[in-house]
Amino acid sequence: MATDAGNPIPRFPAGFLWGVSTSAHQIEGAVDERGPSVWDVFTAEPGRVKDGSTAAVACDHYHRYPEDVALLAGLGVDAYRFSVSWPRVTPPPPGGLDFYDRLVDELCAAGVRPVPTLFHWDLPASLDWLERDTASRFADHVSVVAERLNDRVGKWITLNEPAEHTLLGHALGVHAPGRRLLFDALPVAHHQLLAHGLAVRALRAAGAADIGIANSHGPTWPASADPADTEAADFYDTLLNRLFADPILLGEYPDGIGELMPSADISADLKVIAESLDWYGVNYYAPTLVGAPLGTETEFGGVPIPAELPFSVREIEGRPRTDFGWPVVPEGLTELLCGFRERYGDRLPPIVITENGCSYEGLDDQDRIAYLDAHLRALHDALTAGVDVRGYFVWSLMDNFEWAEGYARRFGLVHVDYETLERVPKASYHWFREVLRAQR
Repeated sequence: MATDAGNPIPRFPAGFLWGVSTSAHQIEGAVDERGPSVWDVFTAEPGRVKDGSTAAVACDHYHRYPEDVALLAGLGVDAYRFSVSWPRVTPPPPGGLDFYDRLVDELCAAGVRPVPTLFHWDLPASLDWLERDTASRFADHVSVVAERLNDRVGKWITLNEPAEHTLLGHALGVHAPGRRLLFDALPVAHHQLLAHGLAVRALRAAGAADIGIANSHGPTWPASADPADTEAADFYDTLLNRLFADPILLGEYPDGIGELMPSADISADLKVIAESLDWYGVNYYAPTLVGAPLGTETEFGGVPIPAELPFSVREIEGRPRTDFGWPVVPEGLTELLCGFRERYGDRLPPIVITENGCSYEGLDDQDRIAYLDAHLRALHDALTAGVDVRGYFVWSLMDNFEWAEGYARRFGLVHVDYETLERVPKASYHWFREVLRAQR
């Protein structure tokens, strides 16, 4: 097992939940056995995906799920975070929900806890997050899924990363549905947050418990102490962190944001959005270094940041980088979690790290092992500092369709040959299995 200066990873509390994550559109394939999503429309447009690929087959998890559940059981995780494809369930194509019935049964038989995410970006193509009614349609979808699966599912996630879905899909246009609305995309944020609150109510009405959300967060670092840089960093932090946490945890939008939202009665919506959660999910990858506008386009993680925005994103120097070009900053996770505890105090429920991972090539992926080792230690530092963290999910179980990057990025503990669909556990899979054995 990889160690830091010869020391094993510190022991986490008894009952700590260990898992791995995936999402439906990225692994399931079987596109002809569900309705179309915005991602099917997006990837059919030339130039939208860097390698020109689609997720029509992906990892073919829809047909190969018993093999993948066996990999989960061999890994020794407590839980598997997957997503339920909305267009596979409602409007109901034949057998759409039956697939998740079979998957959940297979997981339970293997002793792996199913943790479904109810929306992970694959919106039915007939719907639009700019429309308020989509939030109510989502609640209806959640009720259908909960009615079928709640007898075996004991942990639920409403939405995955509404910040990225808003920013990348609707503000910058580099993800589905490919709109470049900039600040006119704010209604998308509000409608997703409202959908989250309505989904929590729908789950509670169905008798579900242990409900959370998977929000992406990271520290925002000013490029310098210059007031122009600190002001830009504060704005970015509000837009990417507080906009999606404050309404859920505090029942209010950050100053200056609420009046931009499309609601006749924002206070009523906020009461729905702030429905009590059992835990709060955090997806962490890296901090962001932000400065004043430079008058030219900048880039973050391969995403162009337009010059007309009131901030610029700078490169964090002196850090190792993943094959995706993302900086490796494990202590940023400690900083983020301790900062959340200070900001939200008693309003912050227990935290679960719902995603953390990295893109590296190769079966002998020692860089991934070093990355995960360092981030687990950083997570333990947050625990030692008093943050209530209850679980950790690696992204991802297997290599998959990485959205606009196509198949060019490999985040998996398991290698997938996209020609033969053969699965081969990487060195990181075996390392993580030994970590889990040692923890127990």
